Amino acid sequence: MDTVEDWRAALADAGSLSPPIVQAIADAHGDRGIQAIEAVSERRVKRYRDFDVVVGFDDEYVVEGRGCTCKDSIYNLDPDEGERCWHVIAVDIADALDEVDYHDMWYSEVREFL
Repeated sequence: MDTVEDWRAALADAGSLSPPIVQAIADAHGDRGIQAIEAVSERRVKRYRDFDVVVGFDDEYVVEGRGCTCKDSIYNLDPDEGERCWHVIAVDIADALDEVDYHDMWYSEVREFL
């Protein structure tokens, strides 16, 4: 597995993270891939009615489509080149594994409580 599409396809087929898939994610994304796997395993990928949120180390990050509100995504990555932050990668992995923590409410309602 050499490309992002390869690990996504392998993950969709397997339905679980095997060592070769974990290695492929790490090879494709480096530390971002490892952080994404950790977030999924810790159930930090949340889905609300309006969008996805990944709970990071210092904040929560909104993921919509292939974009994210984190500074890494805004300043360091080129989405046109297929570069993704670990939050977006985590949503992809969680979707493939059906490990998204779904909340039947709007995220804005959650923010009102915080």
